[in-house]
Amino acid sequence: MFTSELDMSKDFIPLTIAVVAVSDTRDLESDTAGALLKTMLEADGHKCAARAVVPDDVQLIRAQVQAWVADPEIDAVLTTGGTGFSGRDVTPEAMEPLFDKRMDGFSVLFHQYSATKIGTSSIQSRATAGLIGTTFVFCLPGSRGACRDAWEGILRAQLDNRHKPCNFVEVMPRLAARDGVTPK
Repeated sequence: MFTSELDMSKDFIPLTIAVVAVSDTRDLESDTAGALLKTMLEADGHKCAARAVVPDDVQLIRAQVQAWVADPEIDAVLTTGGTGFSGRDVTPEAMEPLFDKRMDGFSVLFHQYSATKIGTSSIQSRATAGLIGTTFVFCLPGSRGACRDAWEGILRAQLDNRHKPCNFVEVMPRLAARDGVTPK
């Protein structure tokens, strides 16, 4: 559905990415979606800085993500789980108030891509993304299929500095710019 073209004349720039599963029922060993994200991002040349599992609790989700956002070495955080409609699904409520800039296009593209795989069931996800400080945060559903779709359909390209015509990596040096001034 989506095409991706890489400028192979550029050297690949690996990012450092953290992965957190939001779940009341999983631990690191049983978190297959988070494990899949780690495998895929590392297979594409990125570094997984850390993995964690936190319960479906707004404050605990925020605490984990904010700890990683505070780490200048971490470029992006991927959350998996908690984006549905059950009473315990609170990942968007935890993350969206922290976004300095929302990435509405991520949700739109995720739903378009996901609908090609699961049809109208895609509507049951509240996948979201945004920027907290200079760290990209992508909130994905908890299923392996949804995580695969998000990585293969969107994130692989946007987190690759060689992706044309543009990508998030080339924007990263300017993320902290304010009032037209780029920090050194």
